[in-house]
Amino acid sequence: MSGFKYDEMVQKALISVVRQILQEISANGLPGNHHFYIRFRTDHPRVKVPAFLKERHPEEVMIVIQYQFWNLKVFQDKFSVDLSFNGIQETLSIPFSSLTAFVDPSVKFALQFTPSFGVGDSDPTDSDRISIKTEIESDGKIISFDSFRKK
Repeated sequence: MSGFKYDEMVQKALISVVRQILQEISANGLPGNHHFYIRFRTDHPRVKVPAFLKERHPEEVMIVIQYQFWNLKVFQDKFSVDLSFNGIQETLSIPFSSLTAFVDPSVKFALQFTPSFGVGDSDPTDSDRISIKTEIESDGKIISFDSFRKK
């Protein structure tokens, strides 16, 4: 019996939201007080970050997109951005499948993901499943899709 793959549908929809936001920022800059905290898995096989960053944060790291970022480029499956670390500009390439959180604290908006390393990402333990934990916080209300998921 085949059914709907709700986890995959929701994951694609939420990644689409992040992609659209980043595309808007890439084209027009950050409006008002908006800024983003983006957490991602540094151990994801397609993440490209400077060696020192991976050494300090071997599993997960958070970056801030606010005042000092350059060359934000958004693709279907990833984004790249230049950030400054100790005065040195470095390029990061971050697949959307590595994201663990996307937060815009200026409007109390948050998406939380449990990343999956899909087929071709070289993590055999996760290649046949997508796991999602999502929270959207707006006006103090939190909706968690994880509670609806089959365990």
